[in-house]
Amino acid sequence: MQPKIKVIAQYLFIFGLTVALIWFSLSKLTVGEGEDKWTYLLATWNNADKFWLITMAVLALISHAIRAERWRMLLDASGHQTTFSGSLLSLLIGYLVNLVIPRGGEVSRCYNLYKLDRAPVEVSFGTVVVERLVDLVCLLALIATAFIVEADKLFAFLDSLAFEGGESAIGKKILVACIVLVVVSGIAFAIFRASPRVRSFVTKLWSGFREGILSAFRLKRKGLFATYSVLIWLLYFLMSYTVIQAFPETSRLGLDAVLSLFAIGAIAMAAPLPGGTGAYHVLVPQGLVFLYAIPLSEAVAFTFIFHAWQTAIMIAGGAVSLVVTALVMKSRARQRNENH
Repeated sequence: MQPKIKVIAQYLFIFGLTVALIWFSLSKLTVGEGEDKWTYLLATWNNADKFWLITMAVLALISHAIRAERWRMLLDASGHQTTFSGSLLSLLIGYLVNLVIPRGGEVSRCYNLYKLDRAPVEVSFGTVVVERLVDLVCLLALIATAFIVEADKLFAFLDSLAFEGGESAIGKKILVACIVLVVVSGIAFAIFRASPRVRSFVTKLWSGFREGILSAFRLKRKGLFATYSVLIWLLYFLMSYTVIQAFPETSRLGLDAVLSLFAIGAIAMAAPLPGGTGAYHVLVPQGLVFLYAIPLSEAVAFTFIFHAWQTAIMIAGGAVSLVVTALVMKSRARQRNENH
């Protein structure tokens, strides 16, 4: 019971932090006397060019399809044949779970793929780690490009976020994290040495995980894998561009501004919150105001609609994938019963 209480407490903390950040962002939204903030947000949505928003949704679906095929390439290289449909359905369900449990989608999509295509969870999780490492390289390359193109603005923006005693606080956090890591590692090692059952489980888990990691070196078409990786992040960039074009307040911004906001948004999305919610709603409006003199209320409204539209696409894709997966599993169970 104690571990469950701890997990629930962690989720409540994350949820509370998310709500607090959203409330903080909404508090910056000022409207005229007698106006309602939600009415203002609705008006912002109504003024948006739906063509650009639909274009973004299409680009998102294309990026998901390419990511699913790229994941399948790694799985095939690890010796486990999977289907494109199984990979795509599992990926979309993972995005949905990530909206509720930060990083939980990485595990859930591996489990869902096991149900559909019988790919071992530990192996597929190893391939997910490879994916994330490749994505990290692409993300860092984009952020570096943004800082090269808009160096003065972005460094000035980061300076505006600095707070007194920040370096000292960061140093303390790093020290505490190191101590916790050492203690947890020591406890885990002691349990590993004391229990043969745990040793067997960890050995099997590590073997499959290593197999997934090594799949990157066994790819038959490394060039195609690299092309897919570049395309995915190019599509992410184009998605940001289409949404910025959808709103009158931001449509005047150029590609260099899109690159800067993409970098700020990517940093915010990396926060351990569901879908980056909260951190995204605080940082992006500040970036719009500081870098491009967008009025604060318009910046907040734009960010809420932008993030809500992204989230709606993920929810729709994940919900459909859950239904399709359930129908597939039900159909397979019926076939097994008929064969027996």
